[in-house]
Amino acid sequence: MAEEVQPDSDLQIPGGSLSIPSSPATVRNNCGIMPLTPSPSPRVEVRPRVACPFSVVIAIDFGTTSSGYAFSFTQDSEAIHMMKRWEGGDPGVANQKSPTCLLLTPDLRFHSFGFAARDFYHDLDPEEAQHWLYFDKFKMKIHSTSDLTMETELEAVNGRKVRAIEVFAHALHFFREHALKEVKDQSSSVLEGEDIRWVITVPAVWRQPAKQFMREAGYLAGLVSPDCPEQLLIALEPEAASIYCRKLRLHQVIDLSMLPITNGLDLDGTRPFDSSFRQAREQLRRSRYSRTFLVESGTGELWSELQTGDRYVVADCGGGTVDLTVHQIEQPQGTLKELYKASGGPYGAVGVDLAFEAMLCQIFGEDFIHSFKAKRPAAWVDLMIAFEARKRTASPGRTNALNISLPFSFIDFYKRHRGQSVEAALRRSNMNIVKWSSQGMLRLTQEAMNELFQPTISNIVKHIEELMGKLEVRGVRFLFLVGGFAESPMLQKAVQKALGRTCRIIIPHDVGLTILKGAVLFGLDPTVVRVRRCPVTYGVGVLNRFVGGRHPRDKLLIKDGREWCTDIFDRFVFVDQSVALGEVIRRSYTPARVGQRKIIINIYCSVTDDITYISDPGVRKCGTITLDLPESSAPPGAVGEAGAAVAGPERREIRATMQFGDTEIKVTAVDVMSNRSVRASIDFLSN
Repeated sequence: MAEEVQPDSDLQIPGGSLSIPSSPATVRNNCGIMPLTPSPSPRVEVRPRVACPFSVVIAIDFGTTSSGYAFSFTQDSEAIHMMKRWEGGDPGVANQKSPTCLLLTPDLRFHSFGFAARDFYHDLDPEEAQHWLYFDKFKMKIHSTSDLTMETELEAVNGRKVRAIEVFAHALHFFREHALKEVKDQSSSVLEGEDIRWVITVPAVWRQPAKQFMREAGYLAGLVSPDCPEQLLIALEPEAASIYCRKLRLHQVIDLSMLPITNGLDLDGTRPFDSSFRQAREQLRRSRYSRTFLVESGTGELWSELQTGDRYVVADCGGGTVDLTVHQIEQPQGTLKELYKASGGPYGAVGVDLAFEAMLCQIFGEDFIHSFKAKRPAAWVDLMIAFEARKRTASPGRTNALNISLPFSFIDFYKRHRGQSVEAALRRSNMNIVKWSSQGMLRLTQEAMNELFQPTISNIVKHIEELMGKLEVRGVRFLFLVGGFAESPMLQKAVQKALGRTCRIIIPHDVGLTILKGAVLFGLDPTVVRVRRCPVTYGVGVLNRFVGGRHPRDKLLIKDGREWCTDIFDRFVFVDQSVALGEVIRRSYTPARVGQRKIIINIYCSVTDDITYISDPGVRKCGTITLDLPESSAPPGAVGEAGAAVAGPERREIRATMQFGDTEIKVTAVDVMSNRSVRASIDFLSN
């Protein structure tokens, strides 16, 4: 039976350095694994470009407000097939994707997803609806949870909680079933599970635990087996958008830089600012039944103006987050190089929804709004759907008010709860920018809409401006606005006004599908992004020889008569380090004792590089590397692959290789003595 050791178990090797326990103050006598080799410089192993080993690539764009899937057959990789049109939807909105909402029955079984979930929940009796579990915009929970684990819970509209991993798995399984049916309908051959590569998109600003969480949800949903991890890729949303943008032709974009504005009109004052985008929307609406998109085999003609060294920014403005990435196209191969670590924050379109909810709390009282959400959850969803539809029509040049219908149950519930009408509440609130219509509607003036949009848009513009002020980012030629929120003329105007004279601002026509198409292209060729930037500093803790006068006395550890300095940070990569695809970090470790079957190594991270000890401020344990050791079969005195003599079991060497250049951190290991692979895993969800 395998013997499990605690992290950083007992070990001593002469002449080496030792790793430290995760809690040195309490476990000082239990020194962990020991690096047998010094910290080498990263080495680049160039990956040969090989044909995609799968027959089809299916990408799932799992968004905060809307989600969808697309696929491409590798034998016809220039054609990207979009998902079938969804039933239901909102008037005037081309339903390329489905709202990210999910409904579970009172006994926690999956019922429906998307429009079907929303419409069914809407039609439930108010009393019955309180027993159903409706989840909406739940992706943000993964970003906002600092201690994400497999046990993290999501709260439904009715207040009941379910493990988040199960909710995400239900949604991914729904997409799996629909996508496989469509693929099989269009395929002339029988496809097996191993013929399919799956891609799931996540924000670039997500930390490693959130990326691993989505991978685990994919396993639970049955997309792939955990034994075949290479079949599932995690794509970074702005990176996927960048991959697609490099294929664009001139007729496929709107260039906001060509539309000078004054007070929401062009210079001659005759055309509303957002008219060109409306033309693009109309073009999209006319082609809404065309589900296949063709992409360039090379880079699109938009890039003919770029010279070697030119750079561009992709701003993915989605429902929950805004993600920024800075890329350079490497000619002539057309690969991409990231120039600055991904940045962004929770500045998505949901911020406008939250501002609307805050406005309702100001008018009707926070206690009433919370009570209404709990007692009439379906009606609250209806109200937010009505606001979402009107939010999409908000534009800077609009002069008339936006009408938002209040559900009858809201009006009735308020009268019973407060003993007065909603009209009286509006008058009492002294909020002159919101009026009451006798038809049962709130009338939001342009000033009110500006107030709702302004905080979120200001954060986005400020973040882009700060990024472009960085030394590494100066001289940007293009700014691509993508994501669902990029459709908003309110955001477009603000970005154009702030940055229109600095760079060309480009919006793809099918802006809401840019990430989805790019995710398919990424699945077809994951090597297209050749260089990435490390978002944080990663390393492990080790023991080194104690040097008086240099090391503090509280770090002194005496073991077997020798003085060691504990808690020293052994850096793997530093924040914003340029890491190439195929670049590896190697460390060699030895088991603590003969017969040990597992080595566990704690990983630490920090957003700065000014680190000496793992106990420094801002350094935190973020994960573990686990090496499962097979029984040693090599005789004493055997020679390892490096040519060094291995003096018996106590000198057994396990060489771990880590890759930081992919969208996820990967680890492999080999037993040098036997040259056999060692099962290695990296876990960011166990903290």
